[in-house]
Amino acid sequence: MPVVRITRHLQKFFPHLPSTGFEVDGSTAAELIRSLDALYPGIAGYLVDEQGSLRKHVNVFIDGEMAMDRAKLSDSVEKAEEVVIMQALSGG
Repeated sequence: MPVVRITRHLQKFFPHLPSTGFEVDGSTAAELIRSLDALYPGIAGYLVDEQGSLRKHVNVFIDGEMAMDRAKLSDSVEKAEEVVIMQALSGG
């Protein structure tokens, strides 16, 4: 089971998220996000769209590598040590 780390910006929207890494069940990135949503209701809606695809402003890194399947999130996390979920920031 990988350690999941969520960036501070996302923690502002979900203040009950641990500030350190925590473990979440799932064998794929999609299952991990569903498990995360069961623990922290509403977070999946912020991370994925109605079809379950990763939103444009969100990236998932599995052991330092960006998830390849943004549409179905079928990337395996079963043997991963760390999954980082982050939001792209922009400004002007």
